[in-house]
Amino acid sequence: MLGPMTALAIHVGQKATRRLTFTRAEVDAYARITGDWNPLHFDEQFAAATKFGRLVVHGGLTAGILNALVAQDLPGPGTVFMSQDLKYLAPVYIGDTIIGEVEVMSVHASKPVTQLRASVRRENDEVVLEGVCWCYTLRPESAR
Repeated sequence: MLGPMTALAIHVGQKATRRLTFTRAEVDAYARITGDWNPLHFDEQFAAATKFGRLVVHGGLTAGILNALVAQDLPGPGTVFMSQDLKYLAPVYIGDTIIGEVEVMSVHASKPVTQLRASVRRENDEVVLEGVCWCYTLRPESAR
């Protein structure tokens, strides 16, 4: 059972990270779920003729690591996004390992609302996505 969220539980400067390696299977599954069959993700000849040079992972998959971070790590279970302002700075390729990070920028004094700085980078530290997110953490009525 989840305990109540207190102002002391989450503090400015707190960070969490996750890492994830993308396979072709994840790209295929994402396309089946969303209907996004863009040739940049599936047609090697098409992708090779673009500035990316090879198949890229859907941007939604890249940003998806942030969903896992906020829902599982910081702020944690019961957390949903209220808003995301994300900038995609570089492509992620099939086979890349990415590291997502969130850092608490502010915590609302009377509501379970948190502002996070978010970033995703490759293992070589190249930032591929960055932005700011606002989150709300829901708790079961019995835990309040």
